[in-house]
Amino acid sequence: MPRWKALPEELNPQVREFAVQLRSLVDRSGLSLAAVADRTGYSKTSWERYLHGRLLAPKGAVVALAEVTGVQQHQLTTMWELAERAWSRSEMRHDMTMEAIRISQARAALGEAGVAASPVAGRHAAGGGTGVTTAAGPGGGGLDGGRPPSVPVQRGTVPRIPRQPQPGAVPDSVGGGHRPAGGPGERREGGGRRLTLFLAGLVAALLLMAGAVLLTDLGGDDNTGALTATPSADPATSAPRLPAGVECSGADCTGRDPEAMGCGGQFADTVARETVGGGLVEVRYSETCGAAWARITRASSGDTVKITAGPSEQDGTVDGDAEAYTPMVAVKEASDAKACATLASGTTGCTTPE
Repeated sequence: MPRWKALPEELNPQVREFAVQLRSLVDRSGLSLAAVADRTGYSKTSWERYLHGRLLAPKGAVVALAEVTGVQQHQLTTMWELAERAWSRSEMRHDMTMEAIRISQARAALGEAGVAASPVAGRHAAGGGTGVTTAAGPGGGGLDGGRPPSVPVQRGTVPRIPRQPQPGAVPDSVGGGHRPAGGPGERREGGGRRLTLFLAGLVAALLLMAGAVLLTDLGGDDNTGALTATPSADPATSAPRLPAGVECSGADCTGRDPEAMGCGGQFADTVARETVGGGLVEVRYSETCGAAWARITRASSGDTVKITAGPSEQDGTVDGDAEAYTPMVAVKEASDAKACATLASGTTGCTTPE
């Protein structure tokens, strides 16, 4: 009898009741999880998730379990529909909670960015880029601490007297005079020119890259052969497309658990069997996965089973479930594999092809 772990405390009550019912069916059937997986076509790992409340069993798995355990399907599927609605509501609440957390984090990030930018804005405001100054009264006691008043000059309204350029001065394109080199105006204009040149260069680079991509996609004659795309691999040599739930094929399956890889259930057949003592030894073969494994049932604790295919072999040992199976070995034909058992009593035996 499997020893069930406690269900998660945060599990919805209807989902919890459904998981308890599934556990009860498995307990009454007397089947191990490996046997349930083999007879329903759903992996042992999946049933562990269903029965421990980590995942809601799909309707197909529930129908298959009803057939295996001999209960009426409509009773079990009715409970499943209630649990499925409760599970969907729980997922919706979880999604809304995560969305609220993401929005709060985004607002906090924007708030921090605004606080970081405020000193810069304050410096710009204090810099007085408005062009307005406060003139002092006749006594010279203005708000600027007695400095001479600054009077804005409207360009083009008052004739300017040309002055002799000073060393290092550059022509003033607006007023016709000269100003010292490297003044604020030049720095601003120089910065603008550099930004314009940088953006123009970036656009040119992007256009060149786009042209290269187009030429690569379209190909060309002998002169543009170097830009044509590399032909894709031959479809005949690509890996086989596996059914949903199957995780390996051929040599990739060697040493893997057949139930965890989805090779058991509907994708497996018994191709050889032999009675050894009181146990039944079988060769299980999956044409879809191109692999085989050995299974022993009606066994005792300490019995071992082995699958052999050429130089490859894998072992399994019976524990408290009265059955065991080995990891897989890759085979080209079902007849390439042989299963052997060694019982704790010392009795041995192997299968022969059927």
